[in-house]
Amino acid sequence: MSAENLHVGVIGATGAVGVELINVMFDRNFPVGELTLFASERSAGKTLETKYGTKTVTLFSVEEARKCDIVFLAVSGDFAKEYAPQIAAGDGALVIDNSSAFRLNDDVPLIVPEINGDLAKTAKLIANPNCTTAIAAVALWPLHQAFGLKKVFVSTYQAASGAGQPGMNELREGLAAGLKGEEIKAEVFSHPLAFNVIPHIDTFQENGYTREEMKVTWETRKIFGVPDLAISCTAVRIPTERTHSESIVVETEKPVTPQAARDVLAKARGVKLVDNPEKLEYPMPINATKQYDVEVGRIRTNLIFGDHGLELFVAGDQLLKGAALNAVQIAEASIA
Repeated sequence: MSAENLHVGVIGATGAVGVELINVMFDRNFPVGELTLFASERSAGKTLETKYGTKTVTLFSVEEARKCDIVFLAVSGDFAKEYAPQIAAGDGALVIDNSSAFRLNDDVPLIVPEINGDLAKTAKLIANPNCTTAIAAVALWPLHQAFGLKKVFVSTYQAASGAGQPGMNELREGLAAGLKGEEIKAEVFSHPLAFNVIPHIDTFQENGYTREEMKVTWETRKIFGVPDLAISCTAVRIPTERTHSESIVVETEKPVTPQAARDVLAKARGVKLVDNPEKLEYPMPINATKQYDVEVGRIRTNLIFGDHGLELFVAGDQLLKGAALNAVQIAEASIA
C-alpha cells in the first residue's frame, strides 16, 4: 500500500467515533487522497460538513468499500461480522474495526500501536480494543516491561461517551431535568446517570462480572501476549460527558518504587505524567478530554504489596485513545 494519497472509507461517519476519526486523520495529516463516507439508504445522498470540506454520503456496498485502501468501521458488531471479512478479502481494503466483533479472534490482531503496532503491517483485518482496555494498556505496558506485572486490579470511572452520542445526550437531558426537579429518564443506561453512578456496563456474565469488565481481562492478555496475566476489573459509569478514568493497583514481579515508575512513564509513548499532588496536579477527565495522551498520576506504593506494588490513577479520552486516535494510529503503523 502506498503511503500517499490513500483512498479512505469511513462507515459510521455520523456517529461520535466516526466524527472523531475524520478529525484525527485531518489533524495528524494522514495521507488521505480521497475520503468516502458510507451509510445506509436512509442517509445516503445527504451532505456532511467535515474538516475535509462538504462530503456527500455514499450508499454502502461491499463492492464500493473494497475499492478503498483503508476502511474504518465505526458501527455495530453485527454489521462488522457480516461485512468486514468481505471488504478485506483478497485484494480488498485494510479494515480497522472499532467494534468488539473480532477482538478475541485468534487470527485477527488486536492492536495498541505503542505495544504491538508491528502487527498492522501484515494484517488485512484489525480489531481496535475496547476503550477502557486501550487507556489502561498504554499506562500499564511500560510498567510491565520494566517491572513485570503479576496482578492487576482496575476500577473504572467511565463517561457517558462510552455509550456514544445517545449516552451523552441522555446525560445532558437528565442533568437539565434533575436541576428542574423533573423526572430523570433512563433509556440508554440501565438507570438514570445524572447525579448517579452505575456499577453496571454491558451484560452480566455467569461469574458475576459484566462483559465490559471481562473485556479488560481478555483484551489486555491478548495485547500483552500474556494469556495468564491475573487481571480483575470493576466498571462503573459516572455522570461525566467524556473521558474515562481508572484507578489501577498492580503487583509487580520486580521491586518498584514510585519514582522508578515515574521515570519509566515519563519516557513512555502515549503517556503524559501528571503527578504533583503538592500542586494539586493529577489526572482528571476535564484536562484529559480532547488530548491524545493518557494522563497518569497519583503514583504511590501500594500498602498491601509494599515494594512490589503500585497504585496509580489514569484518565484518557474515550473517543480518542479509546477509539478514533488508536484506529488512526493503527492505520499509520500499517503504512510506516
